[in-house]
Amino acid sequence: MTLYPIETGNFKLDGGAMFGVVPKSLWSRTNPADANNMIEMSARSLLIEDGDRLILIDTGMGNKQSEKFFGYYYLWGDHSLDTSLEAAGFHRDDITDVFLTHLHFDHCGGSIQWNADRTGYEPAFKNARFWTNEDHWRWATQPNAREKASFLSENILPMEESGQLEFIPRQGEPYQEDSPLGFGILYADGHTDKQMIPHIRYKGKTLVFMADLLPTVGHIPLPYVMGFDTRPLLTLEEKAAFLEKAAKEEFVLFLEHDAQNECCTLQQTEKGIRLDKSFDFDTLF
Repeated sequence: MTLYPIETGNFKLDGGAMFGVVPKSLWSRTNPADANNMIEMSARSLLIEDGDRLILIDTGMGNKQSEKFFGYYYLWGDHSLDTSLEAAGFHRDDITDVFLTHLHFDHCGGSIQWNADRTGYEPAFKNARFWTNEDHWRWATQPNAREKASFLSENILPMEESGQLEFIPRQGEPYQEDSPLGFGILYADGHTDKQMIPHIRYKGKTLVFMADLLPTVGHIPLPYVMGFDTRPLLTLEEKAAFLEKAAKEEFVLFLEHDAQNECCTLQQTEKGIRLDKSFDFDTLF
């Protein structure tokens, strides 16, 4: 097995929304804001080469939305999904499986693209199966008013219409040891219903793709919970349990949204679980 970080693009989000009730004077120490109160974010995917399978975890925003839409998110930098795949020696047509931690637009938008004459949509990975779970699919296709703006039908429904959609059979709650993709999955419900957090055994370590359970190293302290989370008190419980285990078992955390830090480890301190080290993926593996 070989893993490759895949940078799909960078964007910005409102710092207050990213940190909920935590004051700016605190969260800006780790995530400084610009004049518009926006903080830098990444959309970092992970590619798993395992035998004859090439599995991509999350796909970023994609590029099919309108200029007005992207204007809300202040895109910056030169990264793209295709250039990152090319740098790793692959093409999107090589992808056999796309695993989606959840179906918010910044995690799945790159899964679907315009068709050739821009009259409709088609999978951006023509040879891949798209993996989610049945509960989250139902949650996303019948969205609540709070999350409706994050669950865009053009990102989601074409997966089913193409016949390429698959559901992970759930075996164990909240953690299942194995999945059809060959890695364990932690289910987390605080951010959105049945978000899936992959746990990958790699070179003697457990690498955890954090998705929105832990967006950046600035979110490690327990009260630092996103305003986007649908059940923030549940996020507190889920974070507490996960961070304790991650520190104890020396997990490597792969950060999808931290523009400055690809990976980190944790340590137990007198103030609770805190950052141990942050580093680039390649420096560890």
